[in-house]
Amino acid sequence: MEATWIAKALTMRGLVKSALALSALLAAIAPAAAAPVSAPTPPPGRALLLIPLTLTKVQDIHFGSIVPSTTTAGWVSINAVNGARAASAGLTLMPNDVGQRGEFAGAGTPGQQVIMALTPPAQLTNPGGDTLTVLAMNLDGPTTRTIAADQTFFVGVGGVIFVAANQPEGLYSATYDLTADYQ
Repeated sequence: MEATWIAKALTMRGLVKSALALSALLAAIAPAAAAPVSAPTPPPGRALLLIPLTLTKVQDIHFGSIVPSTTTAGWVSINAVNGARAASAGLTLMPNDVGQRGEFAGAGTPGQQVIMALTPPAQLTNPGGDTLTVLAMNLDGPTTRTIAADQTFFVGVGGVIFVAANQPEGLYSATYDLTADYQ
């Protein structure tokens, strides 16, 4: 009986050692519990208030006085940067009315960027219903501008019109849209 008891004791001792070894193994491969961490400081709230944008017309674009050809169609352009006028062969540009570029002055928050958008008319019309096709209109620089330290920005507008042979006389006009929005 004593031998049986010794065998049982050895078996029990082996089981206990095995159980301890298994527990140690499981503890070694089990993930460690995460240490508590305090919440980060929340970022401060911010708001940037901007001066409302203004855009004011300084002068209209004007293509000047033109004498059309009786046989040849052509174009007349106004440079958006310097207001210079040019025309294709066949058209006569009157020197007493040289035209001018359109010009706008804007104001807003210094250092902010402004996006300009120009929507030209398709044509100019005289009181009799005759039309001149607007071939193009453009700005004097990029569509995105940065407002100067003195809160100002300026925009020049140029364009090109098509004048048909024997184009009827009259004062041709139309409106166009120029908008400025903060970027």
